[in-house]
Amino acid sequence: MIICHCNVLTDRQIRDAIRAGARRPSDTYAACGCRAQCGACAAEMRDLIRAGFAAPTDK
Repeated sequence: MIICHCNVLTDRQIRDAIRAGARRPSDTYAACGCRAQCGACAAEMRDLIRAGFAAPTDK
């Protein structure tokens, strides 16, 4: 599902960035090779980041 319409970033790309160490939306944009445009997706990105931290890491 597309989360960031300006940069056409999907939830999968964002989760991959989180797994790679993104801790803020700006980290996520950088990991995906883009920058924030309108910022409408930042709240949803923060939710995904928080959920990523809450997920068990038994891998």
